[in-house]
Amino acid sequence: MAGNIPGRPKTTHDRVAISIVASLYHEPFVNGLIDAAREEILQVAPNAMITVYRTPGAFEIPVCAETVLRHAGTDVVMALGVIIRGETEHGDLVAASVTDALQKMAVSHAVPVVHEVLLLHSEEQAEERCLGATINRGTEAARVALNMVALLKQMRSALGVAKPSTDFGDD
Repeated sequence: MAGNIPGRPKTTHDRVAISIVASLYHEPFVNGLIDAAREEILQVAPNAMITVYRTPGAFEIPVCAETVLRHAGTDVVMALGVIIRGETEHGDLVAASVTDALQKMAVSHAVPVVHEVLLLHSEEQAEERCLGATINRGTEAARVALNMVALLKQMRSALGVAKPSTDFGDD
């Protein structure tokens, strides 16, 4: 399902707060997503403040993302994880639950929540999408996040809406 990945937004020197909520389950693959995302973000926004929160598994990502949205003053949340289908429907149920929760959060908070909790058939697919340079979903997630931050900034400016406050303090 490889398609055109989002383009890289213009380089920005704005300070952007990016929260990454990522699972520890299938850690080598998820670390590949985080590393690729961080590299892409810093190429575009060298002053970005990136905070990574690790959850035990994918199912726990939404509660952590909700906490970040309520209390961290972030510009965007990136949800990163890997679910590999097994012999039961458990993976599909977890993936559907995570997807539904993340979408509701994004709409409710009017803050982008980039969903890259991947539901895959095999470790080979995970390796290709998480550790590969060609279609690394971490790079894609970072581009989506940065493009959404820029779009919402533009929209708020055009609509005369104040940006929600972003707290860069050490809480």
